[in-house]
Amino acid sequence: MTNWKIDESHSEIGFKVKHLMITNVSGYFTRFSGSILTTSEDFHDATITFEASADSIDTKNPQRDEHLRNGDFFDATHFPKISFVSTKIKKIAGEQFKLLGDLTIKGQTHPIELEVTHNGTSTDPWGQEKAGFALKGRLHRTDYGLRWNATTETGGIVLSDEVKLNMEIQLIKAQNAQQQ
Repeated sequence: MTNWKIDESHSEIGFKVKHLMITNVSGYFTRFSGSILTTSEDFHDATITFEASADSIDTKNPQRDEHLRNGDFFDATHFPKISFVSTKIKKIAGEQFKLLGDLTIKGQTHPIELEVTHNGTSTDPWGQEKAGFALKGRLHRTDYGLRWNATTETGGIVLSDEVKLNMEIQLIKAQNAQQQ
């Protein structure tokens, strides 16, 4: 069994939400961690756990970020962690996979499916083995209790329900990990 951890300094956990139905607003979670256990070279049998700190949301707008942290959205005081636990990985073709798992936000857990591309492995200049992945997915924020919205003067909505997830993940092989 080989243990890998997310290399936070070389990874991004991002999302996009339509604002006024005309533009996408991007955001990131800046504090997160994850653990991956696998016996395979291509990670097809991996067990994945992930957590992000809800209060680490960053949309480059402090006022909006504070609103996202409060009870209208993430309620980070009462629900400090967003978590994911894998349930299955399906190899599609080549380096393409579907990652299925349970995502918990604001105390609500629902299944989610993510598209994964394994971008390969490499050894950095310090001898540490790394693996790279790109993940994409979608969720409906109202499923997780993130129901706040407003209506414009013309009757349009401020925020879409659909949230697009975009993640770039670099893993680092644990130094004491050994093949068994």
